[in-house]
Amino acid sequence: MPDIRVLIVEDDQTLLSVLEYNLDKEGYNVVTAADGVKALEAARRDKPDLIILDIMLPKMNGFEVCRILRKEMTVPILMLTAREDEIDKVVGLDLGADDYMTKPFSMRELLARVRAMLRRVEMQAPKPAGTTLFKVGDIEVDIGRHTATKRGCTLDLTPKEFDLLAFLTKNKGLVFSRDHLLEKIWGYDYAGGTRTVDVHMRWLREKIEDNPGKPKYLLTVRGVGYKLEG
Repeated sequence: MPDIRVLIVEDDQTLLSVLEYNLDKEGYNVVTAADGVKALEAARRDKPDLIILDIMLPKMNGFEVCRILRKEMTVPILMLTAREDEIDKVVGLDLGADDYMTKPFSMRELLARVRAMLRRVEMQAPKPAGTTLFKVGDIEVDIGRHTATKRGCTLDLTPKEFDLLAFLTKNKGLVFSRDHLLEKIWGYDYAGGTRTVDVHMRWLREKIEDNPGKPKYLLTVRGVGYKLEG
């Protein structure tokens, strides 16, 4: 296994130790932080390949940490929540988290999710050969450079928003179901539901459309799914 660094952010010292032990046993290089401020410091200093981030943290909660990190890096983030409220999960996904788990959870499942998230990052890495620049109307997506612009202005997209936009741009005019998009962007072993797709589509519309309420590019095909036109 290559040197893969995982940052664990958890204020429960018992759980932190258990996570650190199991990830270290799997061969990962583990870094830890017990509050939100130290989490930001560790992420900026150590440049982890993946972050496991608790929501309820001292000094700065996990939502705020996720929001700040998404402006600075594309590292995959797995959020942990002690509550089963759907709003926690939706907010986390809206802020750019890639996956979430509700406590208590199976360590085996957490390790499987970590492996799946790291595989997706590797699979979605831009390939040097072939066309990497795609355009739909005023929107231009450069997969090789991992950038997206509208009328020449850079779009501030989370990793999953970019992946969705890149996939739909490459397949302009084709309609994809929520299940198909969930499998293509999040992976077949992702445990979340299709609402994840709707949440990210809504947020993506807010960034690429002049009027998100009357979209010109990202269209819903009732009873089927989504497509990109332009």
